[in-house]
Amino acid sequence: MHQQQDEQKRSLVQEKMQMKQQGIDNGNARKINDEDIQKIQAYEQMQIENAMKNSTWSTLMLLKSKEIVKSKWRPKKKQRLWDQYKIDKILKKYSIMIEGNDPPPPIKSFQDLRVDHRILKILSKMKIKKPTPIQMQGLPTVLMGRDIIGVAPSGQGKTLVFLLPALLQCVDEQMKMPIIRGEGPFALILLPSHELAILTYELAKQYCQKFQKKGFPGIHCLLGIGGMDMSSQLQSIKNGVHIVIGTPGRISDMVNKKKINMDLCRFIVLDEADRMLDQVFELEIRNILEHFTGPRQTMLFSATLPKKIQEFTKQTLVDPLVINVGRSGQINLNVIQEILYVKQEEKLHYLLDSLKKTTPPVVIFSEHQNDVDDINEYLLIKGVEVVGLHGGKQQEDRTKALKQFLNGQKDVLVATDVAAKGLDFPDIKHVINYDMPKDIESYIHRIGRTGRQGKTGRATTFVNRQQEESILLDLKYLLVESKQKIPQFLEKLKSDEDLNGSCGYCDGMGHRMANCPKLEKQKMRILTNPNKESCPDFLKRESQSAERQMQVG
Repeated sequence: MHQQQDEQKRSLVQEKMQMKQQGIDNGNARKINDEDIQKIQAYEQMQIENAMKNSTWSTLMLLKSKEIVKSKWRPKKKQRLWDQYKIDKILKKYSIMIEGNDPPPPIKSFQDLRVDHRILKILSKMKIKKPTPIQMQGLPTVLMGRDIIGVAPSGQGKTLVFLLPALLQCVDEQMKMPIIRGEGPFALILLPSHELAILTYELAKQYCQKFQKKGFPGIHCLLGIGGMDMSSQLQSIKNGVHIVIGTPGRISDMVNKKKINMDLCRFIVLDEADRMLDQVFELEIRNILEHFTGPRQTMLFSATLPKKIQEFTKQTLVDPLVINVGRSGQINLNVIQEILYVKQEEKLHYLLDSLKKTTPPVVIFSEHQNDVDDINEYLLIKGVEVVGLHGGKQQEDRTKALKQFLNGQKDVLVATDVAAKGLDFPDIKHVINYDMPKDIESYIHRIGRTGRQGKTGRATTFVNRQQEESILLDLKYLLVESKQKIPQFLEKLKSDEDLNGSCGYCDGMGHRMANCPKLEKQKMRILTNPNKESCPDFLKRESQSAERQMQVG
């Protein structure tokens, strides 16, 4: 059978080449008749089908669940009766932008959530008393079963937006029909790094214990990350598990080996999605999504909104709501930023001076693993209680270092960007960038480790001639936007938009095209309407249009 198909494919290729040579290349050598055309069309259709089977776009389109997860949760009657004017007033007050169909009204307090009073007591004891802007709109949206893209600055409490609904769903399932051996999970939470997965897992366990003390059924969580013994993880699965928290690589491996299945899973979260959807993780995520058998609720959370997310969401989410607090990539205004020009050979000396400016705990970020080791060794010699963290260390050492810092045994953590995005350090006093990151998004993520939960933080960044002018310009405008002091060496830098004096997109004053609010709204509309042109195409077209207008002017 296969041999006949291969012969048919070869014959079609040969026929096409012959016809091309005789009927086209040689002009009048032979005319192509209707039967020849049908053979060419059949061959070309076969090529298209094979290409579609192997393409990322086609596979992801097949992964898009057309069913919406049903939810019985509804806002309180008083909120349902709010008119649009009142809702818009609340959204404007807290800088919340929403794009999508039929968003639920925001909550003003956790009492508006219509959940068991015992849960409100748990939140209160954990000193979570007032919802942040992303929680105000995100929690009711997730509880209604909607797909969501949550974009907010670091430190806004995005974790609670997906963790609390996941726990409530598991409690509901457990009360209706207790889980048995080998069943689960009901919820899957994917994170880009081992450290972030460990922190989220520890937080989930903490909630589960408090739920159980208040009389709720026991909820079992599983941590699935590489570098750990899989046998203990498999034992937990055999006993039945409600929530799996882990990295895409390990979860994909467990799915492939049929150690876990997604038959009951209806809730999937991609936290720090801007990192999750890079080339390292895309194949693993796609593989995991392929194993979902029923409708699912998909949630993406991030501090920025890069093109990769925009493309992915159009292919995999169903009627999503985009909830954007401030704007994507907005800086945390609670952070005092200081930029110092420091020669490479003088950095260690300046590092000691910077450490004296605040009390511990302090996080020092560096681009390179070797620098992390060198800084760690230098500070140890100087008598500083310091610990290092980077991807080159063994998982056991990384976990130990993280716990020592979180428990207060160490005053300073030196880390690469593996620890920069998403790790929740609530009381960091000072972030020091030993070197400036290569893109402004990483800078935002780094300094977002301080100034959390309404507290004031400090960020010090060393720059020198090694930095490209483009990233220094981005840094300058970020400082302007957040009303920070601009050092003289940055003040001198000028861009084309400085000379023009206005935004290249809307011609407005006081911002660059990268920070244009009108452009931000257009990006959000494209995310929720897959029939519109793609965001990259739109941005390219608008940028070209703006350039033409500037040339004409």
